[in-house]
Amino acid sequence: MAGLSTLILLLCAAKDVMPSSSHWKPTWPSYRVPVILPQSTLNLDKPQFDAEARLEVVSPCGPVCHKSSPLPTYEEVKNYLSYETLYANGSLTETEVGIYILSNSGDGSQGKSRTKRQIYGYDSRFSIFGKDFLLNYPFSTSVKLSTGCTGTLVAEKHVLTAAHCIHDGKSYVKGAQKLRVGFLKPKLKDGSKGANITNSAMPEKMKFQWIRVKRTHVPKGWIKGNANDIGMDYDYALLELKKPHKRKFMKIGVSPPARHLPGGRIHFSGYDNDRPGNLVYRFCDVKDETYDLLYQQCDAQPGASGSGVYVRMWKRQNHKWERKIIGIFSGHQWVDLNGTPQDFNVAVRITPLKYAQICYWIKGNYLDCREG
Repeated sequence: MAGLSTLILLLCAAKDVMPSSSHWKPTWPSYRVPVILPQSTLNLDKPQFDAEARLEVVSPCGPVCHKSSPLPTYEEVKNYLSYETLYANGSLTETEVGIYILSNSGDGSQGKSRTKRQIYGYDSRFSIFGKDFLLNYPFSTSVKLSTGCTGTLVAEKHVLTAAHCIHDGKSYVKGAQKLRVGFLKPKLKDGSKGANITNSAMPEKMKFQWIRVKRTHVPKGWIKGNANDIGMDYDYALLELKKPHKRKFMKIGVSPPARHLPGGRIHFSGYDNDRPGNLVYRFCDVKDETYDLLYQQCDAQPGASGSGVYVRMWKRQNHKWERKIIGIFSGHQWVDLNGTPQDFNVAVRITPLKYAQICYWIKGNYLDCREG
């Protein structure tokens, strides 16, 4: 089975097609995406919702540790990608999945106590002010979770975020059953209804409009891993809202190798807790990567966890530029390498397997999830 697992992981990346060296545009690659389908669903006891919400995750396993870890077996991968679904009424189910490779598709945790730092030198974050920016794409795709994290709109009723924002690896956090998603909107003045009252000298005041979450999917790789060296690989969750948000959303995509990213950079916006009420945008270079994680030093603070990490590349099939989410910002990590501490902020990559899973959660039809 270990050999089959290796085959799956390699095959998922085998369809990585990049433009020739003469093609100047950074182009979205085409991937052969596997199929992940539910096999059985089991009702679980209602959770207690007794965990404290944590806005960051710390793991001592760095790039070297991850790269030296053996590939999981096929059965382990199936177990990690199986998932729990939490409903608004508090009921909970566990779903086992099967993983399939379709031929001829062609359609294409805790380390030593140490002061954690998430700002690297000069603080390069930008607070986004004014409804002309906040209410327009791509910044309008960033939303706030009632547990304190950030999420990103990825479909008409779906939000992608970090798993640790709603589950600490052992239990669901307080407030997860009544989870809400907040959308920034202008704060009307003097009883006016939608009037464009903007003082150019002062940033326009904003408020959140909240929508309840209908159900939440969390992979068992997070729940069983408990945010250790395996768990951080699966620090993602998908929220389904009770009603459509009626905003433009950002599609998900399979994460290309870091060397193929435009300028080697990533971008994301979140609600850092040191700037309350502000949406904070940043971009930075990727420093290192593993199959499941991107290591970078984007300035960030707790609260930004769950932000969608995106890039803008050329979509050859549609002949246009397109932004896609290729990862989920997880949090800070320090690694003690031969007595020398190294700091990273870590994002979970959307691999072909994770793409297949998240896409199926959104669409409910694997035929719509064949192109990553």
